[in-house]
Amino acid sequence: MRIQVRRTGGFAGIERHAQVDTSGRPDAHEWHALAGQAVAAGLTTRPAGVPDGFGYEITVDGKTVYCADPRLTEEQRKLISRVLKEGA
Repeated sequence: MRIQVRRTGGFAGIERHAQVDTSGRPDAHEWHALAGQAVAAGLTTRPAGVPDGFGYEITVDGKTVYCADPRLTEEQRKLISRVLKEGA
């Protein structure tokens, strides 16, 4: 499973992008469960954000959903954080 996150917006407007490929990872089942929950709660169109807040595009195996601060689910927040931290 390939999980991609793109973060846009914020005060400086700097875009950040990272991805994680779960193939062969011992914790792949955790990533799959988290990604499934995050995508299920996502929107098919970009939501209106708040001034200086971040907007996110989450793509899991070709399916893209959108979400934005401050209305992220706990699963979305955790997935975004993990991908941006561990991803390349």
